[in-house]
Amino acid sequence: MRGIELTPEAPVEEMVALGERAEEAGFDAAFASSHYNNRDPFVVLSRIAAATDGIRVGPGVANPYETHPVALASRVATLDEASDGRAVFGLGAGDRSTLTNLGVERDRPLRRVLETMKVAQRLFDGERVTHDGTFAARDAGLNYEPGDVPVYVGAQGPHMLRMSAKHADGVLVNAAHPRDFAWAAERIEEGLAERPDDRGDFDAAAFASVSVDEDGDAAREAARPPVAFIAGGAPEPVLDRHGIDRERARLVGEKIEAGDFAAAFEAVTPSMVDAFCIVGTPETVADRMEAVLEYVDSFVVGSPLGPDRAEAVSLAAGALDRAARG
Repeated sequence: MRGIELTPEAPVEEMVALGERAEEAGFDAAFASSHYNNRDPFVVLSRIAAATDGIRVGPGVANPYETHPVALASRVATLDEASDGRAVFGLGAGDRSTLTNLGVERDRPLRRVLETMKVAQRLFDGERVTHDGTFAARDAGLNYEPGDVPVYVGAQGPHMLRMSAKHADGVLVNAAHPRDFAWAAERIEEGLAERPDDRGDFDAAAFASVSVDEDGDAAREAARPPVAFIAGGAPEPVLDRHGIDRERARLVGEKIEAGDFAAAFEAVTPSMVDAFCIVGTPETVADRMEAVLEYVDSFVVGSPLGPDRAEAVSLAAGALDRAARG
């Protein structure tokens, strides 16, 4: 997969234009991030599908807390129908700080994601489902024929990475530094060792925040918002791996939860940017992408893309080309 994440923080028409540009640049999958404070990702994805010919579309990633997992599976199946079979189900536990804004407790995330994936796969197969676990379903089914939609799990921690490799069609590894991907590759291998043969091939994809521009300083400045969300929710072992001060990261997370985004972005340090974003000129970004591709099968270019998102789509595609050629 050669994917891109589009954050629906701009008007829908602009997002559609970015989706068209992404297909023209050679990307074969477009994910829309899923946060209540941005535009609805499924509306954006449906419009992108209508305006393009072959690019795959999917949430990147949807969480099974804001929407009941059965209803979420139906939304993805509807997107698959609307896109003529091009949907990808990007599924994850969701951003803790954003869910806190909604009064939603992110309880038992590993189990919730696994159960959601299993129930969705059964629904996609046309089954009726009764389930009693982290959520309940009683003889639930879809009154139409869904397609065969691949499920990719967004993962960062060791248990979610192993679970993804064992059960999902692919994983979207939420990281940006080669050091993190080297560690994640070992966890994925542990999960693959327990993967039944009948589950088919598995795609390990980098889901990396990228900010690229001919002006490297401008690229670093544009990286602050997504890095703030990543750093504010990063587990302590990840922070320690990169020598990031835990208290500073905690402060960033607190500012995000309080809705004080400007203060959160201001509190982002250079070490956070280096750890949680592939950032800089096209040449610098290509070098980092090449290092990451040593540990994964494919690559999704994630938010923010760059200070000029439209131009960054093309720059990121070129950087990825160079990285793939080695």
